[in-house]
Amino acid sequence: SFSSDEVIRKRLLIDGDGAGDDRRINLLVKSFIKWCNSGSQEEGYSQYQRMLSTLSQCEFSMGKTLLVYDMNLREMENYEKIYKDIGKHEKIIAAAHEKISECKKQILQAKRIRKNRQEYDALAKVIQHHPDRHETLKQLEALGKELQNLSHIKENVEDKLELRRKQFHVLLSTIHELQQTLENDEKLSEAEESQETQMEAEAKQ
Repeated sequence: SFSSDEVIRKRLLIDGDGAGDDRRINLLVKSFIKWCNSGSQEEGYSQYQRMLSTLSQCEFSMGKTLLVYDMNLREMENYEKIYKDIGKHEKIIAAAHEKISECKKQILQAKRIRKNRQEYDALAKVIQHHPDRHETLKQLEALGKELQNLSHIKENVEDKLELRRKQFHVLLSTIHELQQTLENDEKLSEAEESQETQMEAEAKQ
């Protein structure tokens, strides 16, 4: 015995896309049997028309199925073409990504080269502002001579300052002695005036 699920599965297999083909075939078989067993010409003609109608329905269903089948084939071909196109596009996209990655590397390298050039240019400008070795040695030699002259001038100035210091010291000593002499003379004058005043007072007495 078959279960209900098996019966349904068998009917779906026989029925194709579910358009009732098995029912039409059964109806056609029954019409054929009735046509064979028909008693009168009129009844036989009626069964004959039914068989033609059923055959027409079966042919229409089969034609529709063939159209659907052809359409499915075309869809499959279209999908395969689309899949191939997608594969081509994926290859193109992968190649584009590789190209972009390579361009990024080239851009980074170009940036490094540009940075190095800028640093080189800046260093060259700094070097250009400085004299060369020969010119620098000349300048150092001239500065050495000038320093030597300044050293002689300094020694002469220091000697003059020392002489002026000694002269100033002598002058201060002379001034001090003169001041002392003046003070002594003043004291002597005061003593003489005091003595004269005393002598005049004694004479008046």
